[in-house]
Amino acid sequence: MPFSTLRGFRDYPPPDAAARAEIRRRMRAVAHRCGYQELETPSVESLDLFRVKSGGDIEEQVWGFDDKGGREVALIPETTPGLARVFAERAKAEPLPVKWVTLSKLWRYEEPQAGRSREFSQVNFDILGVPGIEAEADILATAALALDEVGGDGLYIFRVSDRHFAEGLGRSVGARDLLLFFHALDRRSKVTEREFVADLQRSGLTPDGVSALQAILTAAGEGVPATDVDQFVTRWDSPGLPPPGPEGLGRLRALSTRVVKLGLGDRVLFDPTIVRGLAYYTSTVFECYARKGESRALFGGGRYDHLIELFGGPPTPAVGLAIGDQTLELLLRGAGRWPEGDPALDTYVVSATPEFASEAAAWAQRLRVAGISADSDLMGRSMSRQLREAARRRARRALIVGPQEAARGVVLERDLGTGAQRELAPDEVLPRA
Repeated sequence: MPFSTLRGFRDYPPPDAAARAEIRRRMRAVAHRCGYQELETPSVESLDLFRVKSGGDIEEQVWGFDDKGGREVALIPETTPGLARVFAERAKAEPLPVKWVTLSKLWRYEEPQAGRSREFSQVNFDILGVPGIEAEADILATAALALDEVGGDGLYIFRVSDRHFAEGLGRSVGARDLLLFFHALDRRSKVTEREFVADLQRSGLTPDGVSALQAILTAAGEGVPATDVDQFVTRWDSPGLPPPGPEGLGRLRALSTRVVKLGLGDRVLFDPTIVRGLAYYTSTVFECYARKGESRALFGGGRYDHLIELFGGPPTPAVGLAIGDQTLELLLRGAGRWPEGDPALDTYVVSATPEFASEAAAWAQRLRVAGISADSDLMGRSMSRQLREAARRRARRALIVGPQEAARGVVLERDLGTGAQRELAPDEVLPRA
């Protein structure tokens, strides 16, 4: 009986599995370089953990079930609740700020589509304990380094805004239902202009309010570069936005100045339509988009200053960002920058005759012990086919052992790039201490 993967799940055979591992390796290295410590949480948690953060609606997406003890548990759909639980348990002993990176496999029962599957991986960067925009700037700078490191340099742009600014903006144009107003802004790029106007009207905007908002969005265009944010938002200084708009404006100004200092001025835009759908975001929000191509967000994040308290911890400012593997793969493949996969082999040891197969294997093992990647034939192939296999494995060199070499007490080294050959004494094959 033939079997296949379940809908929404994928196999990753060679070389894709190794390419994905390489992406994770590079991102982990960047995180450590930027001072983030690694956190790992269980793949199965109490279902109530996710209800605390997201309410009962989470059960529509979660892979939940009763365990053998009759407890409601779930395969984790995100890492933030687990992170919050860990920090709440350790808060009294944890020196601030906390900078954590998590690399996790997650599960959500969603409709599969391009860039979205039911099993996926995420890299999360989180900073806890920093109330100012220094944390947001550090998160964005770290994410930029991580994306550049995996081949995304020049392919992406960060769009930032602030929920307090959006609230003040909504009040200034007459929104009576701010949640509906946020929903309208969030959907703007996904619907027609007529549908957008209908969404705004449902939030309470009059035709004059709709016109006023559209003028602001038109002025913002495709986004205001970080270098120009101060000039753009000056229009609201007098008479000013209704509260808490001015607080949001202050954060946006400070964040823009900071990211320019960090060298991110070419990849951070202020976009008033960015509000993020999750209710727990408290002020700064950001999303990452491809510079070219479809307009769907690659990933996002923001500030969640009240979440730790929900899990029994002390009031703790926090900001985080999550990079998903599916959309990142689409971005890199579309640009022809997906990693090759398994690294090239340094040395392939070739046996000139079948009698020297065990000698070739012994040399391969000596090289491995010395820290050099090496392999030899396990299939009883001819010398010419072994050399073809060495080329397929992208080996730097072949070491040839056989009766002629043994008679002279040497090993023949062939450079597989140039074809140049030389004889080596046995003590010249391994690196010297």
